[in-house]
Amino acid sequence: MQAVAPGVAEVPGADVEPAAGRRRRLAMVASKGTLDMAYPPLILATTASAMGWEVGIFFTFYGLDILHRRRLSRLKVAPVGNPAMPPPLRGLPLKVPDILGALPGMPSVATAIMKRWMRQSNMPAIEELLEMARESGVKLFACATTMGVMGIRQEDLIDGAECAGATTFLDFASGADVTLFI
Repeated sequence: MQAVAPGVAEVPGADVEPAAGRRRRLAMVASKGTLDMAYPPLILATTASAMGWEVGIFFTFYGLDILHRRRLSRLKVAPVGNPAMPPPLRGLPLKVPDILGALPGMPSVATAIMKRWMRQSNMPAIEELLEMARESGVKLFACATTMGVMGIRQEDLIDGAECAGATTFLDFASGADVTLFI
């Protein structure tokens, strides 16, 4: 194994190329439906797709909100129970205590702050990232079982999202070079 940093070794086989004629594949599970948890799978998906990888995201439980036509535009940041939540003003030395995050209106404040940070960093909005993902061929799997549990219908989902069972996603993921649960 080749060291990549002091004390950190490369994963065996990480540098092995896929079989000739086969694209690398990324399979992710997105289970959370908050604004701050919508970015990671979509950024990774669009990046991997731009690198020529085949990508599929399985949206389950609250992660389905990312694919839901009406809920998508209302994704919020949850400040309660988020120990990394910074204060509203950068540079302040304290984190937001849970008690402050529980105050009425704090999720809206936290959401506005995150959206501002993203705009200032020239990051696309979630809707734009989803469009980029769709245009680049990322498979957006909506968990059929969870849709049934939560009363979500196919017509509630954005264009390009497909209702799929766990077996469909597991079949896709079985050929993945990288799998992530977010």
